Amino acid sequence: MIPKALVEQAMKMQEVILRAMAKRITWWQAAEIIGISDRQMRRWRRYEQFGYDGLWDRRCGRPFPRKVPLEVAERVLALYREKYFDFNVRHFHEKLREEHGLALSYTWVKLALQRAGLAREMSSGISM
Repeated sequence: MIPKALVEQAMKMQEVILRAMAKRITWWQAAEIIGISDRQMRRWRRYEQFGYDGLWDRRCGRPFPRKVPLEVAERVLALYREKYFDFNVRHFHEKLREEHGLALSYTWVKLALQRAGLAREMSSGISM
């Protein structure tokens, strides 16, 4: 069963795209109304080729293929809390790779620790 909100959103998109196809509004105006970028609207022009079905997200209901599993994220946070609490993010990231075999990106590790309140966010160092 498709959620009612998704159906309503698709219907709004269809109406705006039909207006753009009829040249009553420009494609960039349609993008602005829907709240997406011009680039995304160019992708959505596949509606002209595939019709109403072209509006649906083909991944709908499936997880992002590169998403880190919850168990791994919990393990990373637990390791930091229990064993590596006095390491900086860079050193902790190296330990994850070398000693625990976790090949996660540095950025992912840093953001996970910051969002959990375990690492502070660094400012850019530029003051105005």
